[in-house]
Amino acid sequence: MRLSICIATYNRCEFIGETLDSILPQLTDGVELLVVDGASTDQTEAVLTAYQAREPRLRYVRLPAKGGVDQDYDKTVSLAAGDYCWLFSDDDLLKPGAVAEVLRRIEAAPSLVIVNAEARSADLSALQQERVHPEIDDVRYAPEDNERLFVDAATYLRFIGGVVIQRSVWLARARERYYGSAFIHVGVIFQAPLPGDAIVIAKPWIIIRYGNASWTGRAFEIWMIQWPRLVWSFEQFSSASRRAITRREPWRSPMTLFLNRAVAAYSVRIYRDKYERLLTRRRERWLAEAIARIPGPLANFLADVLFKFFRPADKLFRVNLRQNAHDYRRWLATRFGRRA
Repeated sequence: MRLSICIATYNRCEFIGETLDSILPQLTDGVELLVVDGASTDQTEAVLTAYQAREPRLRYVRLPAKGGVDQDYDKTVSLAAGDYCWLFSDDDLLKPGAVAEVLRRIEAAPSLVIVNAEARSADLSALQQERVHPEIDDVRYAPEDNERLFVDAATYLRFIGGVVIQRSVWLARARERYYGSAFIHVGVIFQAPLPGDAIVIAKPWIIIRYGNASWTGRAFEIWMIQWPRLVWSFEQFSSASRRAITRREPWRSPMTLFLNRAVAAYSVRIYRDKYERLLTRRRERWLAEAIARIPGPLANFLADVLFKFFRPADKLFRVNLRQNAHDYRRWLATRFGRRA
């Protein structure tokens, strides 16, 4: 078996069928589709069982209990039969020809292939960003280029669906230390130089259903605490390289807190439960709580104006501003109806 497309899923019955429909027609001899279900409580099992009855190259494994995204993706690789594992997401789509392109690239026996994506709205109707990874041309990184790979690709690799990794490389590396990080794949890739080359495919072969992430309710903890902790654990990289990906403590920035408030990722509850204990100075605590108490729609409006005039190229953040409970347009509409 040459390639396993590995999906870890949990409660995605509404979307996973469309994902499977984009993949199954592309399967050929030597390619399997493996879905590991972390004990979903919705209709995911029924959807997957029906697909499995029609397509023998789909393997469906239902776990007895929810393990978490990191454990479940690790499980998919352990169960996979392919020489390479494509760690794909459970609500995004593959464009026609994507599997054939990856099969062609792994003929060169790289350790890692990174597949670019385009971002669309949650209903897929509107293109939000043509290339999520900004590379225009394909790039190859030798093992000694590990730090350059980190600087160039780590931000994009927050999205797991673009990772195609040699199964033997994955299994040879430490993995359990990254359980609970939400980014086990980043830990596996960057804990040490890869034994072989890494290839970035610049052409977007993936369609991301942007704004539909299952971790949205934990956004502050993930992006302000877990992601920086992981990035700064790679001590083999310079401070400048790690800072290019994220600051060590981004939550110390009042502007960062304000933007999180604008997209409903920061609140008084989050301040008290997750954040207050991190602050040692009274002034810091006072300012952090004050930001948490700014009316959400007001913060959303001010952030929208800020990005419209000063960061117009950051389209995805402006999408974030519209896809949350603090969207000021929605707030106006609920109070003033169509006149808003």
